[in-house]
Amino acid sequence: MATTHHRYAEIAGRQTFYREAGRRDAPTVVLLHGTPASSHMYRNLIPALADRYHVIAPDYPGFGHSERPPVGEFDYTFDSLADHVDALLDHLGLTRYALYVQDYGAPVGWRLALRHPERIAAIVTQNGNAYTEGLGGFWADTMEPYWKNRNPETEKKVRGLLTLESTRYQYSVGIKDPEALNPDSYTFDQMTLDRPGNAEIQLALVYDYQNNVARYPKWHETLRKVKPPVLAVWGIRAR
Repeated sequence: MATTHHRYAEIAGRQTFYREAGRRDAPTVVLLHGTPASSHMYRNLIPALADRYHVIAPDYPGFGHSERPPVGEFDYTFDSLADHVDALLDHLGLTRYALYVQDYGAPVGWRLALRHPERIAAIVTQNGNAYTEGLGGFWADTMEPYWKNRNPETEKKVRGLLTLESTRYQYSVGIKDPEALNPDSYTFDQMTLDRPGNAEIQLALVYDYQNNVARYPKWHETLRKVKPPVLAVWGIRAR
């Protein structure tokens, strides 16, 4: 089994953590994580891919083991996250790669595809949204009020997403065998959420998410024009 290396690179003056495995002359797959996770979510997938691929899985600023500057010192937007990942891939000399995106990784990945369509060998999207239909009632009830009127009352619902109960729910909902769920997974995510200043980071990104929705038509246009190979996997949430 290939060894996963845990590395740091200085990107735009910030320490950025990433996991790397596989031969560097093999086709590259870039794994972009969701929230409240980090590259830690791919810890089992990385060695499964690394016998055939060169795998890179970064932590965004404010997530996992990457540097987490306070909100006032870093612009926590999806544009900035994409800038950071783009700069890391340049730093590593990667000019051709497949993207594996999930959750927050999708708007980061769509930006990379829009900037560098010639670099994208393929896209695998796992619950990576790019359509308003994918937002559902949860967004209408929680996110849209926060976007339209950012105040303590609308913020309260969003803060509720940062609790251990919510984090555990994201891992446990729909699972057939609850005893197969390793509690280390959601416990690690919650540990990072509970770090000082992290709530403000997450609130900033949730507020900026509305700019992703506004760009959906442009992303659709690009995908139709460039036509990269895409595998779209979408899970149905249990009720």
